[in-house]
Amino acid sequence: MAIQTYAHVLDYEAAILVRSLYFKSKKGSLPLDPASYAGRYALNNMLTISFGTRTNSSTVPLVERALHLAMEFMDLTGPWSNAVDFITPLQWIPTKTRSRGRKLHNDIVEVYGAMYLDVKSRMDAGEIIPECLVRTLIETEEVEKLDWTDTCMLAAVFTLGGVHSTAGIIQWFLALIPSNPDVQARAHNELDRVIGRDHWPTAEDEVQRVHAPFWMATPHCSTQDFEYNGMFIPKDTVVVLNCFTMHHDEERYPDSYTFNPDRYLSDDLSCAESAKLSNVDLRDHWTFGAGRRICPGLVVAERELFLAISRILWCFNVKSIPAEPISLEEYEGLSGRTPLPFRVKFEPRHDSVHRAVDNIEEIKL
Repeated sequence: MAIQTYAHVLDYEAAILVRSLYFKSKKGSLPLDPASYAGRYALNNMLTISFGTRTNSSTVPLVERALHLAMEFMDLTGPWSNAVDFITPLQWIPTKTRSRGRKLHNDIVEVYGAMYLDVKSRMDAGEIIPECLVRTLIETEEVEKLDWTDTCMLAAVFTLGGVHSTAGIIQWFLALIPSNPDVQARAHNELDRVIGRDHWPTAEDEVQRVHAPFWMATPHCSTQDFEYNGMFIPKDTVVVLNCFTMHHDEERYPDSYTFNPDRYLSDDLSCAESAKLSNVDLRDHWTFGAGRRICPGLVVAERELFLAISRILWCFNVKSIPAEPISLEEYEGLSGRTPLPFRVKFEPRHDSVHRAVDNIEEIKL
């Protein structure tokens, strides 16, 4: 229920996202690389929830630096690097990855630690701070026996974890939809028929399966011997959820490499509800993990994606540029995946788009 407290924040940032795409593209006449806009959208949501603040432009230095830290964090905390933590002989060997990890730690403290200290100093001065994660951490640090590293990293990691994954899924949607004009046309028709042109609208979850932001989920380690489906798994075994293979299982998803939102037309469950099912075989996808360690930010991410994708579809006809084909075969990053840089055109679909975004103003928290 805590997400309801921030529902207006996610709603506002989604409106700012489409407003930015509309005006920065000169009402559809100029192509845009959507990465910084999607990144800022996800970052602002997390900054508001964590620090009670937001950025007022996609060009401010914090956006670029936060996106870099998020990508680096995903690379260094994914399965390929995390698995080393379970292999004792490798834990003390100096590596390039360890050096990157130490630098990332210092950079996180520099960026988010400074923001944390700023909130603390304002609270100490008697300023009223909006309800946010950092305020809660400061108010409870003595009771919870939290030290500086605990509080700084809790705030930073919550912010980092919610940026790359959400922004990456939006980028994959924008990379996929121009080459699937029939899907886009059906979505536009449904929005016009069900929602009309006086309201904001609805979304699909197929993009999360075809191009999930991670090859594999974060590794887990068994704490005791156990047997699963006749297989003995001893204590201290590293267990990895192979998201890519599961998402491309031809028995579950025929023609699995094809973007096809129609797969879910007969489903009665939303993606968020599906992810909570105890029987993982009944889930639509495993983008946010599985089991008791499923991503705690699932509900936030689902609402962010719903608002961003549905409003982009309601506002625009997203078109590729003939001379600039979008690559769907290559990926940035190792553990975390986003498309290689690309540009698309955001052509307004109707006159109501201008009326919807014209009176929305940037606010500074």
